[in-house]
Amino acid sequence: MKAQDVRNLTNEELGEKLAALKKDLMNLRFRHAMGQLENPLLINSCKKDIARINTEIRARGL
Repeated sequence: MKAQDVRNLTNEELGEKLAALKKDLMNLRFRHAMGQLENPLLINSCKKDIARINTEIRARGL
């Protein structure tokens, strides 16, 4: 997800997307621990997407 895509989302959509990404991150970590994750780089990209959304939420709060 690009930063421009995050800026175009509404506050409600940001909250929903953040919850979904956190759930995905938990599933990715679990699959990685079990040795079933084909691409471990998905964890990093998910974490970066969460950070982008948190940054936008914080920027809107100020």
